[in-house]
Amino acid sequence: MRTLRVMTNRRTQFVDVTAAVEKEVKASGITQGVCYLYVPHTTAGILINEHADPDVAADMEAALDRLAPRNGPYRHSEGNSDSHIKAGLAGASQIVFVEGGKLALGRWQGIFFCEFDGPRERSLHVKVVADSAR
Repeated sequence: MRTLRVMTNRRTQFVDVTAAVEKEVKASGITQGVCYLYVPHTTAGILINEHADPDVAADMEAALDRLAPRNGPYRHSEGNSDSHIKAGLAGASQIVFVEGGKLALGRWQGIFFCEFDGPRERSLHVKVVADSAR
């Protein structure tokens, strides 16, 4: 398993990590298998969505901020309940197939680290596993 460091500079921010994950896939030397992505945080997540148009990520950030506003009627006393809710919606893991030594993403798809309680330095665990079926 490899750990990527992700720096964020806003409270809610989608960071395109596709190239960094692709680099890890290439470095693994595995041509056929799966790439597991895991975020070990309760106020961050990982999503796959369109990355050709940066407005999509900006729209998603704004929509999540509307769904779970920072100042709501929350019971959690640390002031980041909205961040926990958004992380729950995004999820902490993704799996991407590896074909021909590359991520088997769709034409418009990219991988986004989702920060919901930033700015911070975060971790993204990446594990590439070879396909054992022959």
